[in-house]
Amino acid sequence: MTLQTPIHIGNVIRNAVVFKPKKRDGSLMNTDSLLSSVERLLVLLRERKIDFVLVGGIAILQYVEGRNTEDIDLIMALSSLKKLPEIHLTSQDVNFARGTFENLQIDFLLTSNPLFAKIQRQHTTPQVFAEQTIPTATVEGLILLKLYALPSLYRQGNFAKVGIYENDVATLLYAYQPEMEGLIKELSRFLDPHDLKEVEGIVGEIQERIARFRNKK
Repeated sequence: MTLQTPIHIGNVIRNAVVFKPKKRDGSLMNTDSLLSSVERLLVLLRERKIDFVLVGGIAILQYVEGRNTEDIDLIMALSSLKKLPEIHLTSQDVNFARGTFENLQIDFLLTSNPLFAKIQRQHTTPQVFAEQTIPTATVEGLILLKLYALPSLYRQGNFAKVGIYENDVATLLYAYQPEMEGLIKELSRFLDPHDLKEVEGIVGEIQERIARFRNKK
């Protein structure tokens, strides 16, 4: 059920940035440069033979419509990231890193995290984009990543991001109806009991909303 027209990653990011084109210093960003930045990044990854998986909003757009995103999200090993000195890192911890390549923002999910490594190994499939074919997280992989992040986002009080992530999960569940019992069991290896219970509650609420929606159709 992947969408028929190949997604142009550069256009997606440019269109998202156009709605808030000012940089932090108040100057205007040249959004057209994002198109060439995406192209050059993908060429760089290919030339350096970097193993990576596309996740986040761009990956979700391969499966459902309506997602908006201003950056690229990649699962990658730290050792691979070190082969890309062209990327300027602005923050980094054990599980995540953030950097910029020219005007393009990139968020990295590092494979030092066991779940991220598992997604790269077991929940990845090639997807055709306008720029090139890219290893991309599957529907199940994207759902696992979103559910894994939600308990932490609730603790941070990040209501805006909670809403986006829960909507991502709901949209994917509605469109693809994956077998959630198995995914919850898979996720249980990476969450403590309290967080797992919270995730089960979130999934239950989403499934109830989907059921009500289907019954009204």
